Amino acid sequence: MLDFPRWKRISIWLALLLGVVLAVPSLIGETYSNQIGMGGFPRISLGLDLAGGSHVLYEADVNDVAKTRVAAMEDAMTQAFKREATPIDVGDVSTNNGQLSFLVRDPARLDAAMEIARRQTNGVATSGQRDWDVRVIDGTRIVMTPTAVGLKSFISEAMKGAHDVVTKRIDALGTREPNIVLQGSDRILVEVPGFQDPAALKALVGKTAKLEFKLVDETVSPADLAAGRAPIGSQVLRTEAGRPIAVRRQAIITGSQLTKAQQGYGQQNEPDVEIQFNSEGGKRFAQVTRDNVGKPFAIILDNIVISAPNIETAILGGSASIHGSFTVESAQQLAIALQSGALPVNLKVVEERTVSASLGKDSIHAGVTASIIAAAAIILFMLVTYGRYGVYANIAVVLNIFVILAVMAMLHGTLTLPGIAGFVLTIGTAVDANVLINERIREELRRGRNVVMAVELGYKEASRTIFEANATHGISGIIMLLLGSGPIKGFAVVLLIGIMTSVFTAVTFTRMLTAGYIKRHRPAALNI
Repeated sequence: MLDFPRWKRISIWLALLLGVVLAVPSLIGETYSNQIGMGGFPRISLGLDLAGGSHVLYEADVNDVAKTRVAAMEDAMTQAFKREATPIDVGDVSTNNGQLSFLVRDPARLDAAMEIARRQTNGVATSGQRDWDVRVIDGTRIVMTPTAVGLKSFISEAMKGAHDVVTKRIDALGTREPNIVLQGSDRILVEVPGFQDPAALKALVGKTAKLEFKLVDETVSPADLAAGRAPIGSQVLRTEAGRPIAVRRQAIITGSQLTKAQQGYGQQNEPDVEIQFNSEGGKRFAQVTRDNVGKPFAIILDNIVISAPNIETAILGGSASIHGSFTVESAQQLAIALQSGALPVNLKVVEERTVSASLGKDSIHAGVTASIIAAAAIILFMLVTYGRYGVYANIAVVLNIFVILAVMAMLHGTLTLPGIAGFVLTIGTAVDANVLINERIREELRRGRNVVMAVELGYKEASRTIFEANATHGISGIIMLLLGSGPIKGFAVVLLIGIMTSVFTAVTFTRMLTAGYIKRHRPAALNI
Protein backbone atom coordinates (compact mmCIF):
# COMPACT_ATOMS: atom_id res chain seq x y z
CA MET A 1 0.00 0.00 0.00
CA LEU A 2 3.02 2.25 0.47
CA ASP A 3 4.51 1.33 -2.88
CA PHE A 4 4.32 4.26 -5.34
CA PRO A 5 5.84 3.56 -8.78
CA ARG A 6 7.46 6.45 -10.58
CA TRP A 7 4.63 6.78 -13.12
CA LYS A 8 2.06 7.07 -10.33
CA ARG A 9 4.00 9.80 -8.51
CA ILE A 10 4.43 11.75 -11.75
CA SER A 11 0.71 11.40 -12.53
CA ILE A 12 -0.31 12.67 -9.10
CA TRP A 13 2.01 15.69 -9.27
CA LEU A 14 0.90 16.53 -12.82
CA ALA A 15 -2.77 16.35 -11.81
CA LEU A 16 -2.15 18.68 -8.87
CA LEU A 17 -0.05 21.05 -10.98
CA LEU A 18 -2.83 21.20 -13.56
CA GLY A 19 -5.29 22.00 -10.79
CA VAL A 20 -3.14 24.88 -9.55
CA VAL A 21 -2.73 26.31 -13.06
CA LEU A 22 -6.46 26.12 -13.85
CA ALA A 23 -7.35 27.74 -10.51
CA VAL A 24 -5.12 30.78 -11.07
CA PRO A 25 -7.44 32.69 -13.52
CA SER A 26 -10.32 32.45 -11.03
CA LEU A 27 -8.14 33.78 -8.21
CA ILE A 28 -6.57 36.74 -10.00
CA GLY A 29 -9.56 37.89 -12.07
CA GLU A 30 -10.15 38.57 -15.75
CA THR A 31 -7.93 41.68 -16.04
CA TYR A 32 -4.76 40.07 -14.70
CA SER A 33 -5.53 36.80 -16.53
CA ASN A 34 -5.47 38.68 -19.83
CA GLN A 35 -2.21 40.37 -18.92
CA ILE A 36 -0.40 37.08 -18.29
CA GLY A 37 -1.86 35.33 -21.33
CA MET A 38 -4.47 33.24 -19.48
CA GLY A 39 -7.52 35.12 -20.72
CA GLY A 40 -8.81 32.08 -22.62
CA PHE A 41 -8.63 29.80 -19.59
CA PRO A 42 -11.93 28.84 -17.92
CA ARG A 43 -12.86 30.88 -14.86
CA ILE A 44 -15.44 30.60 -12.12
CA SER A 45 -18.30 33.05 -12.51
CA LEU A 46 -19.74 34.87 -9.52
CA GLY A 47 -23.40 34.45 -8.71
CA LEU A 48 -25.94 37.22 -8.27
CA ASP A 49 -25.33 37.50 -4.52
CA LEU A 50 -21.59 38.07 -5.08
CA ALA A 51 -21.35 40.02 -8.35
CA GLY A 52 -24.59 41.97 -7.92
CA GLY A 53 -27.14 42.15 -10.70
CA SER A 54 -30.83 41.74 -11.47
CA HIS A 55 -33.32 39.11 -10.31
CA VAL A 56 -36.71 38.93 -12.05
CA LEU A 57 -39.37 36.24 -11.70
CA TYR A 58 -41.87 35.95 -14.57
CA GLU A 59 -45.20 34.17 -14.68
CA ALA A 60 -47.31 33.17 -17.66
CA ASP A 61 -50.35 35.40 -18.17
CA VAL A 62 -53.13 32.78 -18.17
CA ASN A 63 -55.80 35.23 -19.36
CA ASP A 64 -53.64 36.26 -22.32
CA VAL A 65 -53.01 32.59 -23.13
CA ALA A 66 -56.75 31.94 -23.27
CA LYS A 67 -57.30 34.94 -25.57
CA THR A 68 -54.45 33.86 -27.83
CA ARG A 69 -55.79 30.32 -28.03
CA VAL A 70 -59.27 31.56 -28.90
CA ALA A 71 -57.93 33.91 -31.61
CA ALA A 72 -55.82 31.11 -33.10
CA MET A 73 -58.82 28.76 -33.09
CA GLU A 74 -60.93 31.41 -34.85
CA ASP A 75 -58.37 31.60 -37.68
CA ALA A 76 -58.12 27.80 -37.84
CA MET A 77 -61.90 27.37 -38.05
CA THR A 78 -62.21 30.10 -40.70
CA GLN A 79 -59.63 28.38 -42.89
CA ALA A 80 -61.16 24.94 -42.27
CA PHE A 81 -64.63 26.10 -43.33
CA LYS A 82 -63.22 27.68 -46.50
CA ARG A 83 -61.41 24.47 -47.47
CA GLU A 84 -64.66 22.50 -47.62
CA ALA A 85 -65.88 21.54 -51.10
CA THR A 86 -68.95 23.57 -50.27
CA PRO A 87 -67.75 26.26 -47.85
CA ILE A 88 -69.72 26.49 -44.62
CA ASP A 89 -71.25 29.92 -44.11
CA VAL A 90 -71.01 31.20 -40.52
CA GLY A 91 -71.74 34.54 -38.92
CA ASP A 92 -72.10 36.41 -35.63
CA VAL A 93 -68.59 35.32 -34.62
CA SER A 94 -67.72 36.16 -31.02
CA THR A 95 -64.57 35.68 -28.94
CA ASN A 96 -65.94 37.15 -25.72
CA ASN A 97 -65.69 35.50 -22.30
CA GLY A 98 -62.69 33.40 -23.29
CA GLN A 99 -64.60 31.25 -25.80
CA LEU A 100 -65.25 31.12 -29.52
CA SER A 101 -68.83 31.04 -30.72
CA PHE A 102 -70.34 31.34 -34.18
CA LEU A 103 -73.68 30.89 -35.87
CA VAL A 104 -74.05 28.27 -38.64
CA ARG A 105 -76.40 29.98 -41.09
CA ASP A 106 -77.55 26.75 -42.74
CA PRO A 107 -78.90 24.35 -40.04
CA ALA A 108 -78.38 21.46 -42.45
CA ARG A 109 -74.61 22.04 -42.25
CA LEU A 110 -74.52 22.06 -38.43
CA ASP A 111 -73.32 18.44 -38.12
CA ALA A 112 -70.57 19.03 -40.69
CA ALA A 113 -69.48 22.16 -38.83
CA MET A 114 -69.44 20.23 -35.52
CA GLU A 115 -67.29 17.51 -37.07
CA ILE A 116 -64.80 20.11 -38.35
CA ALA A 117 -64.72 21.78 -34.92
CA ARG A 118 -64.03 18.46 -33.17
CA ARG A 119 -61.20 17.71 -35.61
CA GLN A 120 -59.48 20.90 -34.44
CA THR A 121 -59.27 19.56 -30.87
CA ASN A 122 -56.65 17.20 -29.45
CA GLY A 123 -56.34 14.84 -26.53
CA VAL A 124 -54.23 16.00 -23.58
CA ALA A 125 -51.57 13.40 -22.74
CA THR A 126 -53.11 10.47 -20.84
CA SER A 127 -55.79 12.52 -19.09
CA GLY A 128 -58.55 11.26 -21.38
CA GLN A 129 -59.71 14.85 -21.88
CA ARG A 130 -59.62 17.16 -24.90
CA ASP A 131 -58.01 20.59 -25.06
CA TRP A 132 -61.29 22.16 -26.25
CA ASP A 133 -64.90 21.65 -25.23
CA VAL A 134 -67.27 21.80 -28.23
CA ARG A 135 -71.03 22.10 -27.80
CA VAL A 136 -74.14 23.38 -29.58
CA ILE A 137 -76.52 25.92 -28.07
CA ASP A 138 -79.78 27.33 -29.44
CA GLY A 139 -79.79 24.72 -32.18
CA THR A 140 -77.49 26.59 -34.59
CA ARG A 141 -74.66 28.13 -32.54
CA ILE A 142 -71.41 26.28 -31.88
CA VAL A 143 -69.42 27.26 -28.79
CA MET A 144 -65.77 26.21 -28.36
CA THR A 145 -64.17 26.70 -24.93
CA PRO A 146 -60.55 25.87 -24.02
CA THR A 147 -60.53 23.37 -21.15
CA ALA A 148 -58.50 23.90 -17.96
CA VAL A 149 -56.39 20.81 -18.61
CA GLY A 150 -55.81 21.96 -22.19
CA LEU A 151 -54.68 25.42 -21.08
CA LYS A 152 -52.37 23.90 -18.45
CA SER A 153 -50.77 21.60 -21.03
CA PHE A 154 -50.38 24.45 -23.52
CA ILE A 155 -48.79 26.74 -20.91
CA SER A 156 -46.37 24.01 -19.84
CA GLU A 157 -45.19 23.48 -23.42
CA ALA A 158 -45.17 27.20 -24.16
CA MET A 159 -42.99 27.89 -21.12
CA LYS A 160 -40.36 25.49 -22.43
CA GLY A 161 -40.27 27.49 -25.66
CA ALA A 162 -40.26 30.74 -23.67
CA HIS A 163 -37.22 29.50 -21.72
CA ASP A 164 -35.31 29.06 -24.99
CA VAL A 165 -36.35 32.51 -26.26
CA VAL A 166 -35.41 34.22 -22.99
CA THR A 167 -32.03 32.45 -22.98
CA LYS A 168 -31.28 33.71 -26.50
CA ARG A 169 -32.22 37.27 -25.54
CA ILE A 170 -30.06 37.28 -22.41
CA ASP A 171 -27.12 35.72 -24.26
CA ALA A 172 -27.34 38.51 -26.83
CA LEU A 173 -26.57 41.02 -24.06
CA GLY A 174 -23.12 39.49 -23.74
CA THR A 175 -23.57 38.91 -20.01
CA ARG A 176 -21.74 36.02 -18.36
CA GLU A 177 -23.41 32.99 -16.80
CA PRO A 178 -27.05 34.09 -16.42
CA ASN A 179 -29.27 31.79 -14.37
CA ILE A 180 -32.48 31.08 -16.30
CA VAL A 181 -34.60 28.28 -14.86
CA LEU A 182 -38.19 27.11 -15.07
CA GLN A 183 -40.00 27.10 -11.74
CA GLY A 184 -43.04 24.88 -11.81
CA SER A 185 -45.08 24.82 -15.01
CA ASP A 186 -45.79 28.55 -15.39
CA ARG A 187 -42.81 30.56 -14.05
CA ILE A 188 -39.33 31.50 -15.25
CA LEU A 189 -36.61 32.85 -12.97
CA VAL A 190 -34.05 35.14 -14.62
CA GLU A 191 -30.91 36.14 -12.73
CA VAL A 192 -28.23 38.12 -14.55
CA PRO A 193 -25.07 38.78 -12.50
CA GLY A 194 -23.39 42.11 -13.18
CA PHE A 195 -26.47 43.58 -14.93
CA GLN A 196 -27.63 46.55 -12.84
CA ASP A 197 -30.54 47.75 -15.00
CA PRO A 198 -33.65 45.70 -14.16
CA ALA A 199 -35.88 48.02 -16.21
CA ALA A 200 -33.90 47.25 -19.37
CA LEU A 201 -33.91 43.57 -18.49
CA LYS A 202 -37.69 43.55 -18.06
CA ALA A 203 -38.17 45.48 -21.30
CA LEU A 204 -36.06 42.96 -23.19
CA VAL A 205 -37.22 39.70 -21.63
CA GLY A 206 -40.87 40.57 -21.13
CA LYS A 207 -41.44 41.84 -24.67
CA THR A 208 -43.49 39.23 -26.50
CA ALA A 209 -42.04 40.48 -29.83
CA LYS A 210 -44.93 39.15 -31.89
CA LEU A 211 -44.31 40.88 -35.22
CA GLU A 212 -46.99 40.94 -37.91
CA PHE A 213 -47.49 42.72 -41.22
CA LYS A 214 -51.18 43.24 -42.04
CA LEU A 215 -53.13 45.19 -44.64
CA VAL A 216 -55.14 48.15 -43.36
CA ASP A 217 -58.94 47.86 -43.74
CA GLU A 218 -59.95 51.23 -45.20
CA THR A 219 -63.66 50.33 -45.38
CA VAL A 220 -64.28 50.91 -41.67
CA SER A 221 -66.01 54.21 -40.89
CA PRO A 222 -64.56 56.66 -38.34
CA ALA A 223 -67.58 56.06 -36.08
CA ASP A 224 -67.00 52.28 -36.03
CA LEU A 225 -63.30 52.87 -35.43
CA ALA A 226 -64.04 55.09 -32.44
CA ALA A 227 -66.41 52.42 -31.08
CA GLY A 228 -63.86 49.66 -31.68
CA ARG A 229 -66.08 47.84 -34.18
CA ALA A 230 -64.74 46.05 -37.25
CA PRO A 231 -66.33 43.76 -39.83
CA ILE A 232 -65.72 40.00 -39.84
CA GLY A 233 -62.14 39.32 -40.91
CA SER A 234 -60.82 42.59 -39.48
CA GLN A 235 -59.91 43.96 -36.07
CA VAL A 236 -59.32 47.34 -34.46
CA LEU A 237 -55.86 47.98 -32.99
CA ARG A 238 -54.21 51.13 -31.74
CA THR A 239 -51.07 52.99 -32.66
CA GLU A 240 -48.36 53.97 -30.19
CA ALA A 241 -50.14 57.34 -29.87
CA GLY A 242 -53.44 55.59 -29.06
CA ARG A 243 -55.15 56.25 -32.42
CA PRO A 244 -57.48 53.39 -33.53
CA ILE A 245 -56.80 51.72 -36.85
CA ALA A 246 -58.55 48.77 -38.53
CA VAL A 247 -56.46 45.96 -40.01
CA ARG A 248 -57.14 42.60 -41.61
CA ARG A 249 -56.94 39.69 -39.17
CA GLN A 250 -54.92 37.55 -41.54
CA ALA A 251 -51.25 38.49 -41.43
CA ILE A 252 -49.23 38.95 -44.60
CA ILE A 253 -46.03 37.91 -42.85
CA THR A 254 -45.17 37.10 -39.24
CA GLY A 255 -41.98 37.26 -37.20
CA SER A 256 -41.51 33.49 -37.63
CA GLN A 257 -40.38 34.20 -41.20
CA LEU A 258 -37.54 36.51 -40.14
CA THR A 259 -33.93 35.39 -40.57
CA LYS A 260 -32.19 38.55 -39.36
CA ALA A 261 -32.96 41.69 -37.37
CA GLN A 262 -30.51 44.43 -36.47
CA GLN A 263 -30.53 48.05 -35.40
CA GLY A 264 -29.81 50.52 -38.19
CA TYR A 265 -30.53 54.07 -39.29
CA GLY A 266 -33.16 55.43 -41.68
CA GLN A 267 -32.91 58.06 -44.39
CA GLN A 268 -33.22 60.86 -41.82
CA ASN A 269 -30.53 59.19 -39.66
CA GLU A 270 -33.16 58.13 -37.12
CA PRO A 271 -32.75 54.73 -35.41
CA ASP A 272 -34.75 51.91 -36.95
CA VAL A 273 -34.76 48.12 -37.11
CA GLU A 274 -33.71 46.44 -40.34
CA ILE A 275 -35.15 42.99 -40.96
CA GLN A 276 -34.57 40.22 -43.49
CA PHE A 277 -37.13 37.56 -44.40
CA ASN A 278 -36.53 33.95 -45.38
CA SER A 279 -37.19 32.91 -48.98
CA GLU A 280 -40.83 32.05 -48.33
CA GLY A 281 -41.47 35.29 -46.46
CA GLY A 282 -39.63 37.35 -49.07
CA LYS A 283 -41.74 35.90 -51.91
CA ARG A 284 -44.94 36.43 -49.96
CA PHE A 285 -43.99 40.02 -49.07
CA ALA A 286 -43.11 40.80 -52.69
CA GLN A 287 -46.37 39.33 -53.97
CA VAL A 288 -48.59 41.19 -51.48
CA THR A 289 -46.86 44.55 -51.98
CA ARG A 290 -47.01 44.08 -55.76
CA ASP A 291 -50.78 43.41 -55.61
CA ASN A 292 -51.51 46.27 -53.20
CA VAL A 293 -49.52 49.24 -54.50
CA GLY A 294 -51.01 52.49 -53.19
CA LYS A 295 -52.66 50.82 -50.19
CA PRO A 296 -51.47 51.13 -46.58
CA PHE A 297 -50.21 48.20 -44.57
CA ALA A 298 -49.57 48.07 -40.84
CA ILE A 299 -46.42 46.92 -39.05
CA ILE A 300 -47.69 45.51 -35.74
CA LEU A 301 -45.64 44.59 -32.69
CA ASP A 302 -47.42 42.94 -29.77
CA ASN A 303 -50.79 44.20 -31.08
CA ILE A 304 -49.55 47.81 -31.23
CA VAL A 305 -49.33 49.44 -34.67
CA ILE A 306 -45.78 50.79 -34.96
CA SER A 307 -46.38 52.38 -38.37
CA ALA A 308 -48.79 52.13 -41.28
CA PRO A 309 -47.04 53.37 -44.43
CA ASN A 310 -48.44 53.28 -47.97
CA ILE A 311 -47.01 50.72 -50.37
CA GLU A 312 -45.35 52.96 -52.95
CA THR A 313 -43.99 50.10 -55.06
CA ALA A 314 -43.43 46.36 -54.87
CA ILE A 315 -40.85 45.58 -52.17
CA LEU A 316 -38.49 42.99 -53.56
CA GLY A 317 -35.35 41.48 -52.09
CA GLY A 318 -36.95 40.10 -48.93
CA SER A 319 -35.95 42.97 -46.64
CA ALA A 320 -37.69 45.86 -44.92
CA SER A 321 -37.19 48.31 -42.07
CA ILE A 322 -39.35 49.22 -39.07
CA HIS A 323 -39.60 52.90 -38.24
CA GLY A 324 -41.03 54.30 -35.04
CA SER A 325 -40.24 56.48 -32.06
CA PHE A 326 -37.05 54.52 -31.35
CA THR A 327 -33.92 55.43 -29.50
CA VAL A 328 -30.74 53.53 -30.34
CA GLU A 329 -31.16 51.43 -27.17
CA SER A 330 -34.84 50.60 -27.78
CA ALA A 331 -34.11 49.74 -31.43
CA GLN A 332 -31.31 47.41 -30.32
CA GLN A 333 -33.60 45.74 -27.78
CA LEU A 334 -36.32 45.25 -30.40
CA ALA A 335 -33.79 43.80 -32.83
CA ILE A 336 -32.60 41.32 -30.19
CA ALA A 337 -36.20 40.37 -29.34
CA LEU A 338 -37.11 39.82 -33.00
CA GLN A 339 -33.90 37.93 -33.74
CA SER A 340 -34.50 35.53 -30.84
CA GLY A 341 -38.11 34.91 -31.82
CA ALA A 342 -41.46 35.76 -30.29
CA LEU A 343 -42.40 34.54 -26.86
CA PRO A 344 -45.06 31.84 -27.21
CA VAL A 345 -46.77 33.19 -24.11
CA ASN A 346 -47.03 36.61 -22.53
CA LEU A 347 -44.97 36.93 -19.32
CA LYS A 348 -45.75 39.21 -16.40
CA VAL A 349 -43.36 40.19 -13.61
CA VAL A 350 -44.30 38.83 -10.18
CA GLU A 351 -41.04 39.55 -8.37
CA GLU A 352 -37.98 41.67 -9.01
CA ARG A 353 -34.98 42.86 -7.06
CA THR A 354 -31.53 44.27 -7.66
CA VAL A 355 -28.41 43.27 -5.75
CA SER A 356 -25.87 46.08 -5.71
CA ALA A 357 -22.27 45.40 -6.66
CA SER A 358 -21.12 46.86 -3.31
CA LEU A 359 -23.22 44.33 -1.41
CA GLY A 360 -21.67 41.58 -3.56
CA LYS A 361 -18.17 42.85 -2.72
CA ASP A 362 -19.02 42.83 0.98
CA SER A 363 -20.23 39.24 0.66
CA ILE A 364 -17.05 38.21 -1.16
CA HIS A 365 -14.88 39.94 1.46
CA ALA A 366 -16.76 38.23 4.30
CA GLY A 367 -16.62 34.84 2.59
CA VAL A 368 -12.92 35.09 1.77
CA THR A 369 -12.16 36.26 5.31
CA ALA A 370 -14.06 33.31 6.76
CA SER A 371 -12.22 30.92 4.42
CA ILE A 372 -8.80 32.33 5.36
CA ILE A 373 -9.53 32.18 9.09
CA ALA A 374 -10.81 28.62 8.80
CA ALA A 375 -7.82 27.50 6.74
CA ALA A 376 -5.32 29.24 9.06
CA ALA A 377 -6.88 27.71 12.19
CA ILE A 378 -6.83 24.24 10.67
CA ILE A 379 -3.25 24.58 9.44
CA LEU A 380 -2.07 25.74 12.89
CA PHE A 381 -3.94 22.93 14.67
CA MET A 382 -2.57 20.22 12.37
CA LEU A 383 0.97 21.58 12.60
CA VAL A 384 0.97 21.69 16.41
CA THR A 385 -0.77 18.35 16.84
CA TYR A 386 0.94 16.13 14.24
CA GLY A 387 4.25 17.82 13.37
CA ARG A 388 5.66 16.56 10.05
CA TYR A 389 2.45 14.72 9.23
CA GLY A 390 0.51 17.87 10.02
CA VAL A 391 2.65 19.63 7.39
CA TYR A 392 1.66 16.93 4.87
CA ALA A 393 -2.00 17.42 5.79
CA ASN A 394 -1.67 21.20 5.44
CA ILE A 395 -0.12 20.88 1.99
CA ALA A 396 -3.04 18.61 1.06
CA VAL A 397 -5.57 21.20 2.32
CA VAL A 398 -4.00 24.01 0.30
CA LEU A 399 -3.83 21.89 -2.85
CA ASN A 400 -7.41 20.77 -2.28
CA ILE A 401 -8.51 24.41 -2.41
CA PHE A 402 -6.79 24.88 -5.75
CA VAL A 403 -8.23 21.64 -7.17
CA ILE A 404 -11.79 22.56 -6.13
CA LEU A 405 -11.45 25.92 -7.89
CA ALA A 406 -10.00 24.21 -10.97
CA VAL A 407 -12.84 21.69 -11.21
CA MET A 408 -15.46 24.42 -10.81
CA ALA A 409 -13.74 26.48 -13.52
CA MET A 410 -13.65 23.53 -15.93
CA LEU A 411 -17.35 22.90 -15.28
CA HIS A 412 -18.06 26.64 -15.89
CA GLY A 413 -19.49 26.75 -12.37
CA THR A 414 -20.94 29.77 -10.64
CA LEU A 415 -19.84 30.58 -7.11
CA THR A 416 -22.53 31.90 -4.77
CA LEU A 417 -22.53 32.86 -1.10
CA PRO A 418 -23.86 29.42 -0.05
CA GLY A 419 -21.13 27.97 -2.29
CA ILE A 420 -18.54 29.78 -0.18
CA ALA A 421 -20.16 28.21 2.90
CA GLY A 422 -19.78 24.81 1.26
CA PHE A 423 -16.19 25.72 0.46
CA VAL A 424 -15.38 26.50 4.11
CA LEU A 425 -17.14 23.31 5.23
CA THR A 426 -15.13 21.30 2.73
CA ILE A 427 -11.85 22.63 4.17
CA GLY A 428 -12.86 21.32 7.58
CA THR A 429 -14.09 17.94 6.38
CA ALA A 430 -11.00 17.49 4.17
CA VAL A 431 -8.67 17.56 7.17
CA ASP A 432 -10.90 15.08 9.04
CA ALA A 433 -9.46 12.34 6.88
CA ASN A 434 -5.92 13.17 7.95
CA VAL A 435 -6.96 13.27 11.60
CA LEU A 436 -8.43 9.77 11.26
CA ILE A 437 -5.32 8.48 9.49
CA ASN A 438 -2.86 10.00 11.97
CA GLU A 439 -4.80 8.82 15.01
CA ARG A 440 -5.01 5.34 13.52
CA ILE A 441 -1.23 5.32 12.95
CA ARG A 442 -0.73 6.39 16.58
CA GLU A 443 -2.92 3.53 17.74
CA GLU A 444 -0.97 0.98 15.70
CA LEU A 445 2.33 2.29 17.09
CA ARG A 446 1.03 1.93 20.65
CA ARG A 447 0.23 -1.69 19.84
CA GLY A 448 3.91 -2.25 19.09
CA ARG A 449 3.80 -2.28 15.29
CA ASN A 450 6.92 -1.21 13.43
CA VAL A 451 6.85 2.04 11.45
CA VAL A 452 6.06 0.58 8.03
CA MET A 453 3.34 -1.74 9.34
CA ALA A 454 1.78 1.01 11.49
CA VAL A 455 1.60 3.46 8.57
CA GLU A 456 0.28 0.84 6.17
CA LEU A 457 -2.42 -0.37 8.57
CA GLY A 458 -3.23 3.21 9.56
CA TYR A 459 -4.02 4.23 5.99
CA LYS A 460 -5.76 0.95 5.19
CA GLU A 461 -8.09 0.91 8.20
CA ALA A 462 -8.78 4.66 8.21
CA SER A 463 -9.50 4.71 4.46
CA ARG A 464 -12.53 2.46 4.96
CA THR A 465 -14.03 4.88 7.49
CA ILE A 466 -13.16 7.87 5.31
CA PHE A 467 -14.86 6.44 2.24
CA GLU A 468 -17.98 5.48 4.22
CA ALA A 469 -18.23 8.95 5.77
CA ASN A 470 -17.77 10.66 2.40
CA ALA A 471 -20.34 8.33 0.83
CA THR A 472 -22.98 9.51 3.32
CA HIS A 473 -21.97 13.13 2.70
CA GLY A 474 -22.17 12.50 -1.04
CA ILE A 475 -25.67 11.04 -0.79
CA SER A 476 -26.84 14.14 1.10
CA GLY A 477 -25.17 16.37 -1.48
CA ILE A 478 -26.78 14.53 -4.40
CA ILE A 479 -30.22 14.83 -2.82
CA MET A 480 -29.72 18.59 -2.33
CA LEU A 481 -28.48 18.90 -5.92
CA LEU A 482 -31.45 17.05 -7.41
CA LEU A 483 -34.23 18.45 -5.23
CA GLY A 484 -32.85 21.87 -4.31
CA SER A 485 -32.68 25.05 -6.31
CA GLY A 486 -30.78 28.32 -6.19
CA PRO A 487 -28.65 28.65 -3.02
CA ILE A 488 -29.15 25.02 -1.95
CA LYS A 489 -27.96 23.74 -5.32
CA GLY A 490 -24.91 26.05 -5.21
CA PHE A 491 -23.99 24.69 -1.78
CA ALA A 492 -24.45 21.10 -2.97
CA VAL A 493 -22.22 21.55 -6.04
CA VAL A 494 -19.26 22.84 -4.02
CA LEU A 495 -19.81 20.16 -1.37
CA LEU A 496 -19.80 17.31 -3.90
CA ILE A 497 -16.71 18.60 -5.69
CA GLY A 498 -14.97 19.03 -2.33
CA ILE A 499 -15.79 15.48 -1.27
CA MET A 500 -14.19 14.01 -4.39
CA THR A 501 -11.10 16.21 -4.35
CA SER A 502 -10.50 15.86 -0.60
CA VAL A 503 -10.35 12.07 -0.85
CA PHE A 504 -7.66 12.42 -3.50
CA THR A 505 -5.55 15.01 -1.68
CA ALA A 506 -6.07 13.86 1.92
CA VAL A 507 -5.60 10.12 1.30
CA THR A 508 -3.72 9.46 -1.93
CA PHE A 509 -1.45 12.53 -1.91
CA THR A 510 -0.46 12.41 1.79
CA ARG A 511 0.12 8.65 1.54
CA MET A 512 2.55 9.32 -1.30
CA LEU A 513 4.42 11.93 0.78
CA THR A 514 4.54 9.64 3.82
CA ALA A 515 5.73 6.67 1.76
CA GLY A 516 8.46 8.80 0.18
CA TYR A 517 9.70 9.98 3.58
CA ILE A 518 9.81 6.45 5.03
CA LYS A 519 11.52 5.06 1.93
CA ARG A 520 14.24 7.75 1.98
CA HIS A 521 14.94 8.00 5.71
CA ARG A 522 13.76 4.64 7.09
CA PRO A 523 12.98 6.06 10.57
CA ALA A 524 13.02 3.68 13.53
CA ALA A 525 10.22 5.66 15.19
CA LEU A 526 7.58 8.23 14.20
CA ASN A 527 6.94 11.47 16.08
CA ILE A 528 3.23 11.75 15.37
